[in-house]
Amino acid sequence: MLMWLYANLGTIAVTLLLIAAVFGIIRSLIRDKKQGKSSCGGNCAHCGMCTACRQKQ
Repeated sequence: MLMWLYANLGTIAVTLLLIAAVFGIIRSLIRDKKQGKSSCGGNCAHCGMCTACRQKQ
């Protein structure tokens, strides 16, 4: 078992880094959503989702 860990240490390290990066991105997106921030550029003329993301004023 220990030899397998040594043989795959690079793969394990890269996988853990990728999981941490994805977790951080998801956490940031959730935090931004709770604070009311958006990644929308505000150009509704070219957006197919303009009716879904903007409230009627």
